[in-house]
Amino acid sequence: MSPALMFWTQFFLVLAAILLGIRKGGVALGLIGGLGVAVLVLLFRVAPGTPPIDVMLIILAVVTASATLQVAGGLDYLVQLTERVLRAHPKYVTILAPLSTFLLTVCVGTGHAVYALLPVISDVALKTRIRPERPMAISSVASQMGITASPVAAAVTTFLAMAAKNGHPVGLFDIVRITLPAGIIGVLAAAAWSFNRGKELDQDPEFLERMKDPEFAKALDANVTTLDKKIPFTAKLSVGLFFAGVLTIILIAMKPSLLPLVNGKAVPMTTVVQIVMLAFGSFILFATQVKAPDIARSSVFIAGMIAVVSIFGIAWMSETFIKANEGYLVANIKAMVQMAPWTFALAMFAVSAFVKSQAATLTIMLPFGYALGLPTSLLLGLIPASYAYFFFAFYPSDLAAINMDRTGTTRIGKYLLNHSFMIPGLIGVSVSTCVAYGLSKILG
Repeated sequence: MSPALMFWTQFFLVLAAILLGIRKGGVALGLIGGLGVAVLVLLFRVAPGTPPIDVMLIILAVVTASATLQVAGGLDYLVQLTERVLRAHPKYVTILAPLSTFLLTVCVGTGHAVYALLPVISDVALKTRIRPERPMAISSVASQMGITASPVAAAVTTFLAMAAKNGHPVGLFDIVRITLPAGIIGVLAAAAWSFNRGKELDQDPEFLERMKDPEFAKALDANVTTLDKKIPFTAKLSVGLFFAGVLTIILIAMKPSLLPLVNGKAVPMTTVVQIVMLAFGSFILFATQVKAPDIARSSVFIAGMIAVVSIFGIAWMSETFIKANEGYLVANIKAMVQMAPWTFALAMFAVSAFVKSQAATLTIMLPFGYALGLPTSLLLGLIPASYAYFFFAFYPSDLAAINMDRTGTTRIGKYLLNHSFMIPGLIGVSVSTCVAYGLSKILG
């Protein structure tokens, strides 16, 4: 079989495995990815790649600490603080809400905290008679954009681990100093566009028609708030401990001299993240007296474990495919990508539209980028393009935003792609990618 035929046969096999895994959902992506590895190795007789062990261990450590924070009530406390800000300045909810969801994700490393905040955002907008679609859509998008700007998010630590694995180590601070400002600027750009989107509620014929239904009108009067929830001291303590862990990681990243030397080299940051997050997770456990079984049952932990299994199978399959076809890829695609680097961003965006994880997208695409000879600084500048799963509006945060908007203004349109999240998502991701690319040129 010729190299070209071998490549395309294996390519469609890998693509079919990814699409089938996405359709099945959950851990199916990892299981079917493992099946793909079996077919590539046993049928096509190629050498198996190496599973991304460091990536998986980092996600395990961070997710376990985040889940402990959730069970201790820390996420509830952060949501309540955010609600106070939104209700104090309701007229600016379209700007403040997405900034809040973005920064909340940056702080805790997961976008799952947004679910508790979405009904509050909708309520603040409704009480101020602002079209809820305006802050709701961009807030959902912003909560996911914050992932690539968080020092403890799986996507950022995945980049850290993959760069080190491919012989191009990069510091945690080097990543965040590019992705954080780029993400904020992207969110602000999308929020600015959202400020006047759609018709005002008192001028929207669909909304006015629905208001004729007494049950619908009555439902809008319901009060949604977290301010009446009593937050125990242990919840506040858990937040302080979690942030202490994050700050410890950032401090060590900025001052590597704090680390011990092993065989003349400092302990890798990938290992540091694992050590610190597990340690501070245990501090939260002891200080707040949470029950260990509750941690394993939390929504953050379950979602994280699904991500680990998915990345295990899908990344192993991708690594096996890329290593087996590296010569063909370099010979036929390298020149084009080096001439027009933005084409790699488009490829990453396309993968992310189907793979509902930025960490999984980066795990799939970074080995491909390194095989093409792309420098780490360029790949870092394109990292915001790893978020595109707003494109089909099937991600849980998008669906939650639709369901929690009691006015029905946040929605999926008749033609599937004309939904509330499309334009804010495209603006946010494209602007943040352009800014990150520019910063990588300046700071790289």
